Amino acid sequence: MGRFLFTTWEGGGHVQPLLLAAKGLMARGHQVLAISERCNVPDAAALGVPFLSWPTAPSRADKKPESDPLKDWEAASPLAVIAGLVNGLMCGPAAAYAADTVQAIDDFKPDVVVAQELLLGSMAGAEARGKPLALFAANVWSLPTLPGAPVFGAGLPPARDAEEADAYARVIALTRSMFQMGLPALNAARAGLGLDPLADIFAQLDVARRILLATSRAFDFDASPPEPFRYVGPYLGDPAWALPWSPPWPASDQRPLALVSFSSFYQAQDDTLRRVIEALGTLDVRALVTLGPVLKREDFPAPENVFVVASAPHSAIYPDASVVITHAGHGTTLRPLMAGAPLLCLPMGRDQPDNAIRVTERGAGLRLPQDATPAAIAAAVRRLLDEPAFRHAAEDLGRRIAADQAAHSAETELEALLPS
Repeated sequence: MGRFLFTTWEGGGHVQPLLLAAKGLMARGHQVLAISERCNVPDAAALGVPFLSWPTAPSRADKKPESDPLKDWEAASPLAVIAGLVNGLMCGPAAAYAADTVQAIDDFKPDVVVAQELLLGSMAGAEARGKPLALFAANVWSLPTLPGAPVFGAGLPPARDAEEADAYARVIALTRSMFQMGLPALNAARAGLGLDPLADIFAQLDVARRILLATSRAFDFDASPPEPFRYVGPYLGDPAWALPWSPPWPASDQRPLALVSFSSFYQAQDDTLRRVIEALGTLDVRALVTLGPVLKREDFPAPENVFVVASAPHSAIYPDASVVITHAGHGTTLRPLMAGAPLLCLPMGRDQPDNAIRVTERGAGLRLPQDATPAAIAAAVRRLLDEPAFRHAAEDLGRRIAADQAAHSAETELEALLPS
């Protein structure tokens, strides 16, 4: 049996999938250790995964917006988003991530290191100790390293012709150049480990023997990325903080159920949620709004047909939902689709525009801007309820996603890296 070290950071929906893969390896008899931030202790404990908080690298004690080092909802431009990511996570604290990873390797003695795709310092630590490295991405691929792919975060479909493909390539090249602002910090971290400098920060990814895409190939525009990329299927479930829930409506109430679920971390979604609640109050529906762990119930007054709670087990609610209104985070997009529910997507950043375009291109939902008016939101919900084609498309796409989930293979791919 092998030993696997998992490293990640608190960025929302990618923590649980990585921990689920770690749990899957434990079920096969392997030993694992996950390192992340202190606020992820309950997530690991809920799955029974051994856990260590980062000793010196950034380690938030809570998930409140004040403690978020990126605060990307405040960024005024794509360049500002990239700068925050590079300086706050990928390269700025790379030396601390590298040192902590090296210490964990020396103490735990793993056979394989599995790093979240943005932790370049952790990757350098694995490289310095000569450990086989895999990257784990719990979403569509986010970095500008795949030729021909639309630029991440723009919510674009695949290129339709050579001219569009050329335009995408130019934007990718520009985006890639923006990330190079982090090269001095990354190379300083590498120098501290006795590693040679790099000419491109993305060369650090080349150390990985596997890049595992924990999403559905059926969802991801049927892409065929080159080695070492592998689709391993989505790893999804209810979070540790989901509370039991009982419907407040009588069993005789057969109005359509609208479920509202935005981010589990703060993205300045307050005003959008209030407009969604106002819109649902004008419709003949039952509505459940789940706020997540960072918003307060008293800040969201609601009409009589809208029930607002901190959390609820979505797996028990999706099968009854007629429509799901969401920011289009990865898990909150795929899970309702697997239940056959069409989506109204109001993306707010990160991978959300890219998830939304994968929904709308398949006819499984609609997209609105995050500042959409209550009237526009209500009109979109009516369309999703009244036009059966949306549900049929969601059911078709959801069946294919569910098949990919059932065939998940991260454990098998990681076992292949064990020394023979």
